[in-house]
Amino acid sequence: MSLPNRDTIIAIVLLFFTGVLIWASFDIRSPDYGTLAPSAWPRSVLAILLVFGLIYLFQSLRAMPSEQNTAQSDERGGLVGWFIKYRNPLWCYFIYFLFLATLPIFGALVGGILLVFCLLSILGGFAPKKLLLHGAIATISMGAMWSIFTFGLRVILPRSSFIDGI
Repeated sequence: MSLPNRDTIIAIVLLFFTGVLIWASFDIRSPDYGTLAPSAWPRSVLAILLVFGLIYLFQSLRAMPSEQNTAQSDERGGLVGWFIKYRNPLWCYFIYFLFLATLPIFGALVGGILLVFCLLSILGGFAPKKLLLHGAIATISMGAMWSIFTFGLRVILPRSSFIDGI
C-alpha cells in the first residue's frame, strides 16, 4: 500500500516525536512540595499536540493523492522561484524578527498585538473589513494571553518603554 501524500508521512513523524516527548515527560522529577506536578504543563501541551497530530493524520489520509501539488501552479526555478514558493514563511520570519527587535520598545502586549495583526494582514489580505477583524482577533487573543501569563502564571513580561514614556 502506498501512502497517499507526503502529509501522511509528516503526520506520522509528528506523532512519533510527540510520543517520544510524552514518554520523556515521565522522567520529570516531582518534588515533595506543591500541588501541581512539574510535568503537568508539558503533558498538557503534548496532549494538545497529540490531538492536532491525529487530526492532521486523519485529514492527510482522507486527501486525494492528486491534491499534493495543486496549489503550486507557477513553477519558476532559481532564486526567484524559491522566494515565490516560500514568500509566506519568509514574511512570517521577517515580521517575527521585527517583533523581537522592537520588544524593548513596544513591550509584550503592544508588540504581540502588532505581531498578530501584521501576520494576519499580510497572510489574509488588506480589505477594510478584514483589517477590523484582524485588529479584533489580535487584541483579544494577545490580551488574553498577556492576562494569563501576567496574572495567572505571574510571569514578568517585557514592558513597553514607548507607553511608559507617555
